[in-house]
Amino acid sequence: MHDERATAIESTHSIDATLPAFDGHFAGAPVLPGAYLLAIVLHELEQQPALRAALGATLQVQQVKFLAPVTPGQTLRVRLQRQARAIDFAVHRGATLVARGQVGAAEAA
Repeated sequence: MHDERATAIESTHSIDATLPAFDGHFAGAPVLPGAYLLAIVLHELEQQPALRAALGATLQVQQVKFLAPVTPGQTLRVRLQRQARAIDFAVHRGATLVARGQVGAAEAA
């Protein structure tokens, strides 16, 4: 029996050294802003219609932890894993976990 929730999706992303996101973040030692890293994760989720549809119309980042810096020219691996009510994500640079978290459906107010 195939469990759709057990399926993980992985993709790689090369971080261009000339990204404007590095401007001023930080002079002499550029680091990719966490918001940009999160945008990569959300973009990847949008590219996976079956995973995205499970979350409804409005997303909410339920948790995120940034664990290691990402610098220009690095390659990242994004992993999305469906859970019962959310999508877990992990971003690695080689063997190093640089970010992890969870995206789910936004709760109605």
